[in-house]
Amino acid sequence: MSQIKKSPKKKSKSVLKRERQNEKRRDRNKAKKSRMKTFIKKFREILQKKSLEEAKKMAPVIEKEIDKTVKKGVIHWKTGARYKSRLMKHLAKLAKAQVQTANS
Repeated sequence: MSQIKKSPKKKSKSVLKRERQNEKRRDRNKAKKSRMKTFIKKFREILQKKSLEEAKKMAPVIEKEIDKTVKKGVIHWKTGARYKSRLMKHLAKLAKAQVQTANS
């Protein structure tokens, strides 16, 4: 049997448009996700410094940023909930440590 080489198919207009749309959305989502991760990184740095006052001020801001990312459909809502839960857990741990040192 001889193998016949087929010429590549020409992409239709709709396929080309869909590729353009996907690329735009991918870039937009990447920017939003990056912004959210930057906020999370800054929050974790504040927690590392053990600055409770700053962390408490930043907590609502970080939650809002995560919620916005979820609302836009960039990340799944359960992923957003997990991020918030873990960050608040670290904040509570820091607050508890601060209270214990103040009582000692």
